[in-house]
Amino acid sequence: MQKIILFELNEVPLRIMDYYRKMRPNSWIARNFAHFRKYETYSENGGHLSPWNTWPTLHRGVSNHKHFITDFNQDLNEVDREFPPVWKILSENKVKTGVFGSLHSYPLPANHEDYAFYVPDVFAAGSECFPKSVELFQDINLKLSRKSARNVDSSIPYKDALTLLAKAPSLGFKFSTMLDVAKQLADEKMDSWKTVRRRTYQTVISFDVFMKLLKTEKPDFTTFFTNHVASSQHRYWAALFPDEYENLAYDDEWISTYNNEILFTMDKTDQMLKQLGKFIDSHPEYQLVVTSSMGQDANECELLETQLYIVDHDKFFETLGFSNSEFEFLPSMLPQFNYSVSNPERFKAALDSLVIDGGPVSYRELGNDRFSVDMGQNNVKDTTVMVGDKKMTVEDLGMENVIIEDKSNATAYHVPEGSLYIYDPAGTHSEQADTSVPTCEILPNIMKNYGLKPSGYMADTKTSIFN
Repeated sequence: MQKIILFELNEVPLRIMDYYRKMRPNSWIARNFAHFRKYETYSENGGHLSPWNTWPTLHRGVSNHKHFITDFNQDLNEVDREFPPVWKILSENKVKTGVFGSLHSYPLPANHEDYAFYVPDVFAAGSECFPKSVELFQDINLKLSRKSARNVDSSIPYKDALTLLAKAPSLGFKFSTMLDVAKQLADEKMDSWKTVRRRTYQTVISFDVFMKLLKTEKPDFTTFFTNHVASSQHRYWAALFPDEYENLAYDDEWISTYNNEILFTMDKTDQMLKQLGKFIDSHPEYQLVVTSSMGQDANECELLETQLYIVDHDKFFETLGFSNSEFEFLPSMLPQFNYSVSNPERFKAALDSLVIDGGPVSYRELGNDRFSVDMGQNNVKDTTVMVGDKKMTVEDLGMENVIIEDKSNATAYHVPEGSLYIYDPAGTHSEQADTSVPTCEILPNIMKNYGLKPSGYMADTKTSIFN
């Protein structure tokens, strides 16, 4: 058995890793690439691919045809009993487990003290963590994520920053990280567009906290999730690979501004993996597993100038006939809006009566009186809103056509093919992926590594990825 650090590098395909090492031949990734076993993965999920359904497939060993997870803050009590995630399986089998940011890891489990540490994802409805000392960081982390959901909030939260700074040593913040953040803020003064990089710096700061927990607790298994490269790929793939589009919507100025952003996010990934590689070199009982759950590729799209969002939830519900005590807003990823409501049948009827720009509003029931409502209509100038037979403005419903500052649409989008890399410092391996592995097989492979028999509902492991 080897201990596993599962670095969840969301949606990064083999191609981006190959491109990065060629562009950065002196990077840690490039210099150590021969020491990685490499696999292309593919998601067997049906329908629309999204990280909130592909990561559960990897974590639970079954596709979405069985787990039916579609959105954040869905009621997972039943599916957790039938198809539990990897951290629950390992913890219940006395494998010392740490969780940091993995999707659908909220709420904190009742037996959280059985874990080495437990820090839920950034879509958590609360800041509860284990150990409790991390809750200050998580509270600020959640606030920053909410403020920069689509456009990055360029304000500087001085009070929160000073609070974190006072706790920097205990949380694990390195002096080099604080200097890097200070440089970022100075760069924003020179080039205001660089505020888009704040999303990446949330990961950089989070990683410091994770490394402190890893070195202190030394779990047998741990996860660390990051979306910083995926976010940049979605927005700026067309800036890096403009020749891949038949109808490129962006001009030369936009391309020259953003064409290094994916490389920038990968530079930060390289720094994180270098730290983990150094840790593993001195702790050979560990192995580093870097995986993506799926990938991205070029996606034809229009220039995105505005999207329609709900900005005043109280007003939205009041217009639909609800008081503010009859609903609760739940965190989600724009342009989705998740709610818990006290009268689900009346809410469904209200949504069914809502027509925006001539079309119905799409929504899904998430169980336990929870709903996910899809907004985000693109580039709508004069939006017509009907509630039943009553004509209204978007402002009447607490909505706004929000200007998208970087005008980036989803220039790359989800594809089933992802990546899996296993750091093997003692071995030498081909530059090409060894074989293709369905993400459903990753969990049973992890279980076998710990001497556990995979459950009967899991796929047979045709490929042994942990040698």
